[in-house]
Amino acid sequence: MEYSEPVNADREVVQVNTAPRKPHILLAASGSVAAIKFGNLCHCFSEWAEVRAVATKDSLHFIDRAVLPKDVILYTDEDEWSTWTKIGDSVLHVELSRWADIMVIAPLSANSLGKIAGGLCDNLLTCIVRAWDYNKPLFVAPAMNTFMWNNPFTERHLMLIDELGISLIPPATKRLACGDYGNGAMAEPSLIFSTARLFLESRSQSGGNNIYHNCHKHFTNRKS
Repeated sequence: MEYSEPVNADREVVQVNTAPRKPHILLAASGSVAAIKFGNLCHCFSEWAEVRAVATKDSLHFIDRAVLPKDVILYTDEDEWSTWTKIGDSVLHVELSRWADIMVIAPLSANSLGKIAGGLCDNLLTCIVRAWDYNKPLFVAPAMNTFMWNNPFTERHLMLIDELGISLIPPATKRLACGDYGNGAMAEPSLIFSTARLFLESRSQSGGNNIYHNCHKHFTNRKS
């Protein structure tokens, strides 16, 4: 005789959350006066994604921590060392590089650009870049004086990071913090946000890596 399990009306119903998780966005700021806009940038992304933030020692001179979204954790160089005490502990720059779906460095200073192009990793931000999986997107939004932007080293460094697969969000021409008028101002936070969001949503809809290469080519061709 076939046995059928009786229906229990009191049986607990297990609900499975099928909603897609929010994108994991790692935002980073280096030592440029444009870092005063970092709080605004974090707010743009935090309404759409899960955000973690990284700041270099010099960028903290310009960042107002009080205006950062309350749910955004800001990591500094001190956290890199304080979170590790013995073999077996997690390494912060590795964990953050694994956690993120995409990284955006805004602003990227001339100094940090040179470090990344040369493979240096002497702080939390540059260690994350050195540990980055370049199958995942990494965008940079430079900010520097016009003379620094036009310096031959800048073009060489941009070519090197382009070879890594890092995508450029070009600076704008406007009155700079130093008083000069010219190219080198960081792109507006709204443009940085829309660029990264469009990229991720386009790749998600395509379901493959081809969109990454197409978008990478599109944005890096905007260097001039």
